[in-house]
Amino acid sequence: MQIEADYGDVFLSKKLIKSGLIVSVMTLVSRVLGLIRDVVIANVMGTGLMADVFLFANKIPNFLRRLFAEGAFAQAFVPVLSEYQVKDEQQAEEEGKQNNHEKTRILIGQVSGTLGVIITGVTLFGMLASPLFVMLFGFGWFADWYNDAPGGEKFTLASNLLSITFPYLWFISFAALSGAVLNTMGRFAVAAFTPVLLNIAIISMAIFGAPYTESPAHALAWGVFLGGLIQFLFQIPFLYKTGMLVKPKWSWHSEGVSKIRKLIVPALFGVSVTQINLLLDTLIASFLITGSISWLYYADRLLEFPLGLFGIGIATVVLPSLSKLHSKNSPEEFSATIDWGIRVISLFGWPALAGLMVLAQPIIMVLFMRGEFSQHDVIQVSMALFAYLSGLLSFMFIKILAPGYYARQDTKTPVKIGIKAMVANMFFNLMLAPFLGYVGLALATTLSATLNAWLLYRGLKAKGVYELPTKTLIFIGKLVLSALVMVLVVYQLSSEFEVWLAMNFLKQVEQLTLCILAGVASYLVMIILLGVRLGDFKVIKR
Repeated sequence: MQIEADYGDVFLSKKLIKSGLIVSVMTLVSRVLGLIRDVVIANVMGTGLMADVFLFANKIPNFLRRLFAEGAFAQAFVPVLSEYQVKDEQQAEEEGKQNNHEKTRILIGQVSGTLGVIITGVTLFGMLASPLFVMLFGFGWFADWYNDAPGGEKFTLASNLLSITFPYLWFISFAALSGAVLNTMGRFAVAAFTPVLLNIAIISMAIFGAPYTESPAHALAWGVFLGGLIQFLFQIPFLYKTGMLVKPKWSWHSEGVSKIRKLIVPALFGVSVTQINLLLDTLIASFLITGSISWLYYADRLLEFPLGLFGIGIATVVLPSLSKLHSKNSPEEFSATIDWGIRVISLFGWPALAGLMVLAQPIIMVLFMRGEFSQHDVIQVSMALFAYLSGLLSFMFIKILAPGYYARQDTKTPVKIGIKAMVANMFFNLMLAPFLGYVGLALATTLSATLNAWLLYRGLKAKGVYELPTKTLIFIGKLVLSALVMVLVVYQLSSEFEVWLAMNFLKQVEQLTLCILAGVASYLVMIILLGVRLGDFKVIKR
């Protein structure tokens, strides 16, 4: 019996690792193209008026995307979908028949039809009422426009661009729906690859479409529109292949949709907390000096690279696994899977934090410092990045701890925790922004995320769902020590800021590559010397 249990643990570990690797590799491709996209935007527009306005117009539909599509919807939909899949499996096993996923197919049709009506209404309203959204979230620009003050043109341009980017919400909502279905079916690669198409569309429009539009900002806005359309169309054949492309049907009162509705309402508040925090940052930044929004954006993009690659990559795999384990009533494996996620994230998170801290300015210089992006911008972005990086592990832990609630169909507790974090963020914003400007906004986001992660963990511990074991704490301690050694090695190899500036581009790339490789090598050597082994990444039931 013990042998069977051990085999099950190993199988689960291998399955999670394989799925996690698939998502991470696809995410890596997407993030690399995302960085190329940001390099192109920085080269075309720098951090001035055009950049601020486009990034603002892109942020609003992305906020709603995370609210309606990838965020709250996924957190409510995936656990219910997993439950229906388990029911189909059990029914097929009891009847001795092949699983035709009947209940799952009905649920998908009902959800897609109901979601379609709601998202269509929201999208049409957003396109028609784009000036209202700009007024709400960029009031500084509206005030300038209303008073005929300098900078009022930002309001007009932002309203125009937002009407172009808003349909992205419709396309990406259905892409997120199909992605959630494919992930739950174990087809992680398709959904993970899909964001690549958005980056390709934006890059293509920036390079080839700019001469045919009113401004570079308009070209990028149309890139967002086309990117959403291509993402939507790309996943349809894969849904058809899995047999999950079903006819949409309005079913507001059906059992499955009703259950999702009850879960999604608190989940909306929970997800919106983070997004509202970001929009509040944008609102405050609109009153700060020109460039503040862009500096925060580029710092956030660099932070998103390790966060997306490791944090979101692992979280994407963990949520369906946890949902199925909860449906099968396997609390020990449930807890062990959360712990597995914490260990894997820690393995990659600490060196990512250390490396970016030491090499922030050289990386920003190599990626962005050309065209309209100046030496001054490098310094300003690096200051915001330092503030964000201090909370990198907190951001990552949230991605693992929050599914511990959603998988158990508990969306209310994360909401309560999120509201506390949002209030804290507003307090930190008001306390830090007057003295530290945009850096204060970044630091406030970090502090509130750390509070969020701590409260999520405390809640899981109080419910007896998950408690950080001593073995994992020792494991994390080894990783932190290894990351510190890595910092010392990279710091010795790196040069002063002025020396980096004096290098030509190829020399900068060569020196940066050397520092990164030396850092990775020193980290790997240290974790091996400290006794970290592959066995540490098994799903170990306690």
